[in-house]
Amino acid sequence: MSAEEILESPAPGGLSLAARLFGGFCGRIAFGQLMVRFPDGTATLYRGRFEGGAGVLDLKRPWMLVLRLLTRGELGFGESYVEGHWDTPDLPALLEVLLNNEEHMQSGWRGMRWSRALDRLVHRKRHNHRRNSRRNIARHYDLGNDFYRRWLDASMTYSSALFEDAGSESLEAAQQRKYERLLAALGAKSGDRILEIGCGWGGFAEVAARRGMQVTGVTLSREQLDYGRQRMAAAGLTDWVELRLQDYRDIHGQFDHAVSIEMMEAVGEAYWPTYYQTLRRLVRPGGRIALQVITISDDIFPIYRSTPDFVQIYIFPGGMLPSPQHMVQLAADAGLITQETCWYGDDYAETLRRWRARFHEVSGDIDALGYDARFRRLWDYYLAYCETGFKTGAIDLLQTVLEVPTEDRASVNA
Repeated sequence: MSAEEILESPAPGGLSLAARLFGGFCGRIAFGQLMVRFPDGTATLYRGRFEGGAGVLDLKRPWMLVLRLLTRGELGFGESYVEGHWDTPDLPALLEVLLNNEEHMQSGWRGMRWSRALDRLVHRKRHNHRRNSRRNIARHYDLGNDFYRRWLDASMTYSSALFEDAGSESLEAAQQRKYERLLAALGAKSGDRILEIGCGWGGFAEVAARRGMQVTGVTLSREQLDYGRQRMAAAGLTDWVELRLQDYRDIHGQFDHAVSIEMMEAVGEAYWPTYYQTLRRLVRPGGRIALQVITISDDIFPIYRSTPDFVQIYIFPGGMLPSPQHMVQLAADAGLITQETCWYGDDYAETLRRWRARFHEVSGDIDALGYDARFRRLWDYYLAYCETGFKTGAIDLLQTVLEVPTEDRASVNA
C-alpha cells in the first residue's frame, strides 16, 4: 500500500471507535512510524517527529487487543499476539518501534493496577527457594531435548555466541569462540578443576575437558543432565567431566576456577548475594570466576523490578535480570575483585535472530513434537522480544571476570 493510499484519519464504519482508541495510543509515537491495518482493508499511518524504524500492525481482532491493552498493558500486547489477535510481517521491527517509543506511550503500556498487582503476586510466588528452583527450571528446560535440538546449533548451546564476522561465520563457530574466550579469561590450564554452575547440555564442559581440565557441572534440568552425560560418554570424556543434578547452594569442595553462563538471570533477586557468596566459597584464593549475564539498564530496572514482564511470566518463571550497578555492588559485597568487563549485546541480537529464523524453518517439526500454534507464537514472541531488547540497548550482555583475593579463607567460611 502506498503512502497516498493510507488513511490519515481513523478507519471508517464499524471500526471507527477502535480506530480512535488506537489513534489515542499510537498517536503518541515520537520515533519512526507505525502503520495499523484493520480487518476491513483500511489503514492508518502514525508518524513520529524523528527517525526510528518502521513497523506494521495487522489487526485480526481489534477489540480483543484493545481489551488486553487496557487491562494488561505491555504484557497484554504480547498475550494478544500469542492468541492471534494481531500479526505483523516483521515482528522485531514492530517491537523495535514500540520499544523506542515506550517512554511516550507509557500510560498505554501499563494496564490496570489490579492486573499489575496480580502479576507481581504470581512472580513472587515463584521465587527460587530450593523446591521452586527445580520447578521453574523444569518448566523451561525440560520441554524436551528434541525441541531444543531442532533449532539450536549443533553444540546445543542456549546462550549468546560471540561473532567475529556475523556475515559469514556459523553460529556453532561463534559459540566455540565464546567458550574459548571464557577459558582464556579464567587463565585456565590443563589439570585445573573448573566448576560450572548451570551447565546446560554440556557445551562448555566438553570444550574445557578436551583441553585437559577437570569439570564439575550442575543443573536442575533432568533433560539437560541426561543429554550432557550421554554427550560426555560419546566423546570419551566421562573421566574428565562430572555432571550433577544439584542446586548450586548445595555444592561443596574447592575449585581452581568457576564459570556460570547466563545462570544468574534464573537465580532471583533475593538470592543474588547467596549466588556470589557461593561462588567465592567454592573457588580457591587467587582463582577466577567468569560470568556471562544478561543485564537490564540501570534506568529501566526500578520499573522492571516492580512490573514482571512477558519473559518472567511466560518463559522464565522466577527470573530477574540484574542491572550493571547491581553486579558491581554484589561482587564488592562478596569481596571479589573485578578484573575485566566486556559487553556483547549486538552478538546476542544476532544469536537470537538466527535462533528465531531456524525456529520458523522447523515449525513443522515442532508441530510433530506435539506443540500447538499457540506455543509456537509464544516462543516466536519471546525470541523477537529479546532480540529487540538487545538491538535497542534496553538489555545488554555482559562478560565479567572476578578474582578471589589471596587472603586467609577462614574469614570467608566463617
